[in-house]
Amino acid sequence: MSLKKSILLVIIILLIDQISKIYIKTHFTLHESVEVFSWFKIYFIENEGMAWGTRISDIIPNISDRTAKTCLTLFRVVAIFGIGYWLFSATKKRSSKILICAIALIFAGALGNIIDSVFYGVLFDDSLNQIASFLPEEGGYDTLLHGKVVDMLYFPMYKGYLPEWIPKYGGKFFTFFEPVFNIADMAISTGFIMLIVFNKRAFAKRD
Repeated sequence: MSLKKSILLVIIILLIDQISKIYIKTHFTLHESVEVFSWFKIYFIENEGMAWGTRISDIIPNISDRTAKTCLTLFRVVAIFGIGYWLFSATKKRSSKILICAIALIFAGALGNIIDSVFYGVLFDDSLNQIASFLPEEGGYDTLLHGKVVDMLYFPMYKGYLPEWIPKYGGKFFTFFEPVFNIADMAISTGFIMLIVFNKRAFAKRD
């Protein structure tokens, strides 16, 4: 897989991700949802922390949310340069198509979420109890590096109380699949799954 094709894949995923996020941000209020199927909903939330809604302050005590957010965003920016170099190096070495495709997916997904974290606080106003507008005259809902990641894909395939015989969790209300995510998250997850499932083929040595 050539560098041009990998860049094209990144651009396509990035466009789909950002178009979907901008549409949701400018057409939905926060926590508004639309049922597409009984097992799939468009549900607008904003993620201020790490994966699965985890905050840095939950891991590192005595750190403010704003400082944690700044550190997380800067870490993501540094990481994207590392992933970009990995992608460039893999194409130059003519590594396997699976490896290059997986890295491109991870790079596109990471870049998509970084755009939210870095710029959305400046580009949009708040979505709480109102539909956000793009480039509001009074300014955005926060400063540079303090944007929130837009999530909207929700697959509550099962909701109900677990059987009593299940240890520890028996009788508790359970939702599968509970996390709300976006196209960028899907790209990152797909890339990592490809690296795990096709590990031998992805990192096969060329003659």
